[in-house]
Amino acid sequence: MGTWGTAIKDNDTFADIYSEFFEHYDKGASPQEISKKLFEDNKELINKSDDSSNFWFAIALAQWETKSLDNKVFSIVENIILTEKDLQSWRELGADEDDIKKRKTVLEKFLAKLKTKKAKAKPRKKAKNIKPIFETGDCICFKLKNGNYGGALVLSTNLDPKFGLNLIASTTINQTTKPTINDFKNADVLICSFANWKNNPKITWYFPPLPKNNPPSFEVIGKIEIEINYESKETRSNVYKFHPSFSGGWDQIIEAVNMQIEHEKANSLPKNRLKISQVTKKRKWWNIS
Repeated sequence: MGTWGTAIKDNDTFADIYSEFFEHYDKGASPQEISKKLFEDNKELINKSDDSSNFWFAIALAQWETKSLDNKVFSIVENIILTEKDLQSWRELGADEDDIKKRKTVLEKFLAKLKTKKAKAKPRKKAKNIKPIFETGDCICFKLKNGNYGGALVLSTNLDPKFGLNLIASTTINQTTKPTINDFKNADVLICSFANWKNNPKITWYFPPLPKNNPPSFEVIGKIEIEINYESKETRSNVYKFHPSFSGGWDQIIEAVNMQIEHEKANSLPKNRLKISQVTKKRKWWNIS
């Protein structure tokens, strides 16, 4: 379960289900049809005790926003929150008590929201010609919370005009000087072990941000050749040993690095390692050692 904050939406599973719901919704499908499909396609996830809550939260919010909240879905979410099932999962995954308290407050507000009636259903988005922010191979740098420079690498660009996605890997770069291309080539992909992360790489598909949610300040310092085609069916079936999530939260690129740096001050380093060369060169697929 990839979680980067205590908010309802700060979770990979939530983001995946919520975005898929509205992907179908914007194409004209009814909320009932979409919900049925998501139930059928995610039976294993629904039965996964440590992450099922986020599935139900995503369904509930999407249904509420489309004025189609099903009583059974509401009852499931209400039970999860009142019995503190979600909070127990956080405890079992090592979350500290401060985060537990924050999460509890978030859940209580979320339940109160679901009990209200939305005035109007969320309108369907019209198809747009969306362009990705970055190009494949772009090496982007940014400032970290500690004042150092961090970096991320764009592994792929989805040119589908409906999405305009970028596949971006946060890296372990954390230095006082602005990184060079060689710094990127010698870096590792960020392996996250903070909060509920289980030593997985921070590699995510990012949707272009809405105008009101401009991404953080990034600077492109150059390019690295990406030999792997992350859009091909062969690649999708072989490379994604750890399935990249989907998100619109561009601040995650930076915040994941900040949180991992802070986590490592009092904890051991992640057990796994994934070099940048392993996700850019045509070698063994994401052989994390």
